[in-house]
Amino acid sequence: MKARAPRKKTSASHTSSSRTKPAARTASSKAKKPSSPKSRSKYPDIRRALERQRADLLEEVGEVLTQHKTPESLPDVSDQASAEEDQRFSMRIMEREQNLLKKVNEALDRMKNQTYGICEQCGEDIPYKRLKARPVTTFCIECKTLQEQKERVRR
Repeated sequence: MKARAPRKKTSASHTSSSRTKPAARTASSKAKKPSSPKSRSKYPDIRRALERQRADLLEEVGEVLTQHKTPESLPDVSDQASAEEDQRFSMRIMEREQNLLKKVNEALDRMKNQTYGICEQCGEDIPYKRLKARPVTTFCIECKTLQEQKERVRR
């Protein structure tokens, strides 16, 4: 800031070199900022929500695993079929929760690597509202819409 106070006219080469030095300092200071704890968590509220969701999912999976029953042999065929269907349904729910847990962990890893909130397809920033609504998303709304349209065409 003191360099700006005296406004003397100097040669063009001297002025351009003095301008590049502060820019170089700015660039180096920007490179150091990601290591600071404040800039590491760009979305602290979303991080907390993801960590809470992760803890809830781990708790649910733990409960399902501890309550997991081996299929028992029931005397009535319809009771046996009903019990097997209940078990298949529980397994599908557990698989979905495991997939969601994987996505939550990947989102937290992207936050750690400072790539969270960047669309994997176009590289643009994903709007905060979208991240808040779907914290595990990896695509902006435009790219996700295009992906879904392509999937519909394949069916």
